This record gives sequence, structure tokens and C-alpha cells, in this order.
Amino acid sequence: MQKILIVEDEKAISGVLQSILSDEIKDYEFIIAEDGLEGYKYIEKEDFALVISDIKMPKLSGTELLKQALQLKPDTTFVMISGHADIDMAVDCLKEGAYDFISKPIDINRLITSVKNALNKEKLASENKHLQTENKTLKKKVNKKYQMVGESPALKKIQDMIEKVASSDARVLITGPNGAGKELVAHAIHAQSDRNKGPMIEVNCAAIPSELIESELFGHVKGSFTGAIKDKQGKFELANNGTIFLDEIGDMSLIAQAKVLRALQESKVSPVGSDKEIKVDVRVLAATNKNMQAEIEAGRFREDLYHRLSVIEIYVPPLEERKEDIQMLVEHFAKIIADEQGNATKVFDPEAIKSLENFNWTGNIRELRNIVERLIILGGNPVSAEDVAAFVRK
Repeated sequence: MQKILIVEDEKAISGVLQSILSDEIKDYEFIIAEDGLEGYKYIEKEDFALVISDIKMPKLSGTELLKQALQLKPDTTFVMISGHADIDMAVDCLKEGAYDFISKPIDINRLITSVKNALNKEKLASENKHLQTENKTLKKKVNKKYQMVGESPALKKIQDMIEKVASSDARVLITGPNGAGKELVAHAIHAQSDRNKGPMIEVNCAAIPSELIESELFGHVKGSFTGAIKDKQGKFELANNGTIFLDEIGDMSLIAQAKVLRALQESKVSPVGSDKEIKVDVRVLAATNKNMQAEIEAGRFREDLYHRLSVIEIYVPPLEERKEDIQMLVEHFAKIIADEQGNATKVFDPEAIKSLENFNWTGNIRELRNIVERLIILGGNPVSAEDVAAFVRK
């Protein structure tokens, strides 16, 4: 049970305060100290949700108690009371860190309100601290998920490019085969950019039907089409002050391409069914596994949009071109999978790694990750070359 400390040298007043507040403030234990020095000794020994302190007291004044206690425990919340109050004294207490100052004779309703607000402040601060801890933990997990693993020259070249372009607002087109890690590049650019405190919104253009892509990107208003039962914000608006990642951009319809081009040119979007224009500040990253020049020549992709998107182009090579990273990738995936499953991390012996390095990884890093998970489930510990031969068909 949390505790509230009342520091008051007049027993009649401290008793009344405890009686009134205990009726109004449930689930708290009240402790009484008869002077400032006794109050300080209590604060040294334990934490209090709130300290209610008189100012004029023997041995240690309330003002000195406030200063010394906050030096010892800066998060302690104080409500000060005094029968000798003046404006300067109240201002001084608030400057020193008191939450509130109440004059005697005490207005009971004012005191109860102040105490409840102070306790709510403590509760909110505790909840915010818990949320901050959870957010940090989540960010660590996200960063680990999108970690770029390896030391090959091909990967180092990509990392150098990311370092150069991240701090700018330049649009980046990320190319390369499926499963090679284009999404990781996009997340690394966002994480290292000045927009990293803003949102990163991902859109898989290949997974959204062509008739819905415009609504998905720019939003819609209620009644603009069958099924539009309420207003909806689009991905561009949701990404405001952050980054939007248009994955598989080569699969976007020509109609949607025209709308995206306009959004890039004017930094504005119009929801489907609305004449209203919404200004957006968004950095655009895009990715594709297609040969964009061939798509342009075939009339499936707008050349003007391509040039808008590819201010910087980063090519992510297949795993075939960075096989020297396989050992590090296997160890990385083994650790992640063990954490996900709550098991000890399995080791892959050198011959198992050598076997994996000899395969043709048509599915690239995504395929390698799936194979590692299969071997961890079905293989021994350490995972051997025999396990690879038994459970991997290439």
C-alpha cells in the first residue's frame, strides 16, 4: 500500500488532516511526523506518494525539509501548508519544487482537491515512466528485427549509402530481388534520419487491389463508394512528419501512379470523394523487385514518377552475391528464433555453415531465415551438416 506523510507539529491539526483525508482518499496509509527532522528521517527510509508539510516547525522547517528531501529524492511530491503565508513564501516553495501551497486556516475542499490532483500526477508520472520503458523495449525489438547483419563488401556499400542519404529528405528507390532485405534498408534510412521520431508507414502496393489503392494512400470520405461507411485517413496523411515506404511500387496501377506523382509534386493529397486538399510533409521511400526501365518501356510505369522516386537508388544484391555473410546471418536468426520461442540458442557447427554456404539461395535472406528455423526445430544441438542434408532440399 502506498503511503502519505503528514508533517505537522500541532497534533490537533495533523489528526484532523489524517481523519478527513483518510475518508476521502482510499487505499493509502497515512504516517504522521511531529516535526521536520522526523519527517526527513521517514523520507530517508521509505518512499511516499505524497508529503503534506507545514512550514513553521521546530528542528527543521518545512522549507528546509522540502529542499533537503528533493535533493535526496527528486521525484517526491510536496503540498505545503502554512498559517504565516504570503505571496513570496508561496512562490519560493513552488520554485523549490512543491506541487501546491495552501494557506491556513485550511479550506478543506481546496486541500482534498489538491491532494487528489497531486496523487493523480504521481500516478500519471508512474504510468508514463512504465510506457517509456515499454516503448524503449519495443524499439529495441523493432531495431533488432530490422538489423542489417553482415560484413561483406556488398553490405558495407549499402550501409555507406544509407549513412549518406539518411539525413537528407531525398527520395530513395530501393531495388533488388524478393527476400534480399529491401525493407531493412528502408527502416535503416528512417531510423538514421531526422524524421525518426515521426511515424514510418508501410504500404505493400502489390497486396492492395487496384480499386482500393487510392483510398489506402489518400483516404476517403464517408459515402464516397460502396463500403465507405466512415471517413478514413490515408497512409500519406498518417505518415505526416515521418516516412512512407511504398513497397512493390512497380505493381501500382497507372491511375494511382498519377495521384502519387501529384502528391509528390504538390505535397498535398485529396481523399477519395472530397474536394479538400490536405498538406502533408512526408519523405517517400519506395522499393521494387522489377526492372523499372523495362516497365517504363512496356507502358506499365510512368517515367516521370520513376524520376521523382529515384533521386537516390540503392541496389540490394541477392544472397548469392554476399555468401560470406551467411554465418553471421545464421547466428543472428538463431538468436532471434530462440528468444521468440523462449529456448536456449542452438549452435550451428562449421560443417553445417559450409553446407548452407554451398546452396543456391533463390529465396535470398528470407529463405535462409526459414531454413534456420526449420533446422532449429528439427535438428540437434549443435545443428550438423547431417541435419542440413536431412532437412533441407535444394
